[in-house]
Amino acid sequence: MIVAGLVLVAVGLLLTLAEKWPGLGSAFAWIGKLPGDFSVTRERFSLYVPIATSLVFSILLSLVFYFLSWLFRR
Repeated sequence: MIVAGLVLVAVGLLLTLAEKWPGLGSAFAWIGKLPGDFSVTRERFSLYVPIATSLVFSILLSLVFYFLSWLFRR
């Protein structure tokens, strides 16, 4: 669990830093800006609900784990 948390922190840092590097920022610009990601901003309140981005990542991770389990079953 600790390793998984550290990996998530590392990925988050890399995505944050990728926006500042020329060329890499445009490759990851779609993350969090899909149609279906809701954002509400008020005077002293902001709410962000990344529903579509969560669905995309869920599908991708499900496919990766499916193929990994398929490889190890052979």
